[in-house]
Amino acid sequence: MRRVAGLIAYDGTEFRGFQVQRQAPTIQGALEDALADLTGESCRVSGAGRTDTGVHARGQVIAVELAWRHSLPALREAWNQRLPASILIHRLAEAPQGFHPRFSAAERTYRYTMWAPAAGREGGRRFPLLDRFALVLPRRPDLDAMNRAAGLLVGTHDFATFGQAPQGENTVRCIVSLCGEWVNESLPALEPFVLERLVLTITANAFLRRMARNLAASLLAIGLGEWQAEDMAAALRAKDRSRSAPPLPPNGLVLERVQYTEFNDLFAAHS
Repeated sequence: MRRVAGLIAYDGTEFRGFQVQRQAPTIQGALEDALADLTGESCRVSGAGRTDTGVHARGQVIAVELAWRHSLPALREAWNQRLPASILIHRLAEAPQGFHPRFSAAERTYRYTMWAPAAGREGGRRFPLLDRFALVLPRRPDLDAMNRAAGLLVGTHDFATFGQAPQGENTVRCIVSLCGEWVNESLPALEPFVLERLVLTITANAFLRRMARNLAASLLAIGLGEWQAEDMAAALRAKDRSRSAPPLPPNGLVLERVQYTEFNDLFAAHS
């Protein structure tokens, strides 16, 4: 038996999240089904982040123990051939002793993408080529106000207002960085709806369920003038789920990368 780690990406639109469920398509289920078809054995795949229904990933990390006598490039190619087109294994490496994709992780980074009208332009609500991976806003938010409020969230806090613990009662998490920026990209061909891309990036040691989407929604409420910074501070102190803005849709959220302290160069020289 070999323990193998993998770096994968996926379009989560058609899946009920990462974690396997009965009678529902999931990323973990698709990975395990493909391996079973390849090896004839049932293999349990673990992941660094249990992304929710409809959430995507560029840098999800997985691990699996399996019987495989050939090279890792051969495993990657054969595994990818059996996966749906919406899931891709980028790299594989021998998993070091003691490595676990979730419990060994030091930080995780998510990004939420929005398209908003350029200054002085009209806004729309739906654009078929954007809707799968971003939220389209009908008006332009105040990014400076959002970033000022984001500063209140950086550090170690009880984020019970903004998410549910995946297990147990501990809702304390540490946000390392949280900020939004206008990316130098626009879509002027959609006249009169010239759009610009806004990306909200959040890095934390770990996340509660829906925490990233709830935080993004609450910051957006500030950017649109529906909340003030004081409302964010009060919501954080309340430790009450009802005090969060409703979560943004999952289609704009991507698990960008998972960082490790001891194993950070795991995939550097592998397939």
